[in-house]
Amino acid sequence: MKITVFGSGYVGLVTGACLAEVGNQVLCMDVDQNKIDQLKQGIIPIFEPGLEEMVRENQSAGRLHFTADVREAVDFGLFQFVAVGTPPDEDGSADLKYVLAVAKSIAEHMTDYKVIVDKSTVPVGTADKVKNTVADVLRQRGASLEFDIVSNPEFLKEGSALDDFMKPDRIIIGTDSHRSAELLRDLYAPFNRNRERVINMDIRSAELTKYAANAMLATKISFMNELANLAERLGADIEHVRHGIGSDTRIGYSFIYPGCGYGGSCFPKDVKALERTARDYGYHAELLSAVENVNDRQKHRLFEKIMAHYQGDLKGKRFALWGLAFKPNTDDMREAPSRVVLEALIEAGAEVQAYDPEALHEAQRIYGDKPGLSYCHNQLDTLQNVDALIIVTEWKQFRSPDFDQLHQQLNDKVIFDGRNMYEPKLVRQSGLQYYAIGRPV
Repeated sequence: MKITVFGSGYVGLVTGACLAEVGNQVLCMDVDQNKIDQLKQGIIPIFEPGLEEMVRENQSAGRLHFTADVREAVDFGLFQFVAVGTPPDEDGSADLKYVLAVAKSIAEHMTDYKVIVDKSTVPVGTADKVKNTVADVLRQRGASLEFDIVSNPEFLKEGSALDDFMKPDRIIIGTDSHRSAELLRDLYAPFNRNRERVINMDIRSAELTKYAANAMLATKISFMNELANLAERLGADIEHVRHGIGSDTRIGYSFIYPGCGYGGSCFPKDVKALERTARDYGYHAELLSAVENVNDRQKHRLFEKIMAHYQGDLKGKRFALWGLAFKPNTDDMREAPSRVVLEALIEAGAEVQAYDPEALHEAQRIYGDKPGLSYCHNQLDTLQNVDALIIVTEWKQFRSPDFDQLHQQLNDKVIFDGRNMYEPKLVRQSGLQYYAIGRPV
């Protein structure tokens, strides 16, 4: 099959590469000519395990192509995937200008039947806006052409996106057209072989499903963080509680890890957008507001613990910071808790020596030569002449440090762990003070 993907960012590039991987002809289009030139040279603008190799292999095999030419993109594929950004507006709603711009471009250049597939995370009712945009442009052209709109939300986790696409839990197809439903089923057949993963539904339900999934996961995280803060006051250990409730199959262990808050491009944006949608329809979604508020507060917990330990005076203190990305196996720092922590430390007069296996270049793009912040290319380099260690991202390489070495190098013999990576007793046996989330001091 021939497929066009509008948008060569995270979702678009993963979608295009994976669809090409199973034998389809895929053309990825982006308005950023520089990005397209880099992609043609095999230079990938994001970090995602395995993606660079998959892109290069499918380019070499002649299945994956890139262009900045809109007409070429529209002409190319029966399927027109829309995978452009939907950044939050000032009021928290999703900004649909890029989605609707793509719809307009498709309508301006299409000459035959197209299946327009919303892959971007969009509010309920977006498919109607896309449909109306296409119909209006075709009417202005005096063209009588058929098209269908499909909602086919992505459920990709940064760090495991290729596996998520190639071995999906579910494939949501939201459409009112039997024709397009069957075409999408055929397109996804290679990913649907050992069991039925396709779930057909109406368009609005498909649009809501994506938001509902992310909001549910964000709710679990905020709920555990709320419990962690309570556990600290009660003298309980949230890690014991986590095991106790996770063993209940109705709850499970996924997304019940307490910490210093969630970040990334999805959860914060989607919770805000769903809350805004509720308001637009006259409903006050109290739980969604609470999820967002708890998370915003949780991002400050590490800094609060640091301030309490140092009795409010951080001037002249120097901290090693392990982890900048919002989660492991990505370089994404959007809404990352690390940003709240390091900015607060520097504002309070401290210095930060930061390390991340993948996100250093992103941090340099965001902060440049920010006074008080230095970048280290090895986690051990961060420990030179520092007073304390702060852990914000749970990369595997941070799991088993030499605590005796940390005791020797940290002037104040203290670790602030925002991801509960260590057993407190083990850390303290090395003569270190240890602050975690929801665990006894």
